[in-house]
Amino acid sequence: MNLTDATVTDNRHHHRFELKLDGKLSIIQYQPVDDETLALLHTEVDPSLEGQGVGSHLVNGVLEYADRNGLKIVPLCPFVSAYLKRHPDWQRVVSTAYSVDDF
Repeated sequence: MNLTDATVTDNRHHHRFELKLDGKLSIIQYQPVDDETLALLHTEVDPSLEGQGVGSHLVNGVLEYADRNGLKIVPLCPFVSAYLKRHPDWQRVVSTAYSVDDF
């Protein structure tokens, strides 16, 4: 498994970001809040890939996507929130206009 070449893609039809590795799908489910904000709801890594950095690679890819596209995120998923605590430099893409209580 090579995470370096693994690309996170936006599957807008299913409202999720996807990462395919070794034929297995890992996702972050999202909900658009407005034209510039996505609420990240749930992260799911294939059980056979857990503990190998796949979830972190997926979250990082989503945050890079948000940054590139001028989007903000609302981190409702506990895994995403934990990632943001470990990588405070990504706070720049977290929306201050919404709180968890808004959902």
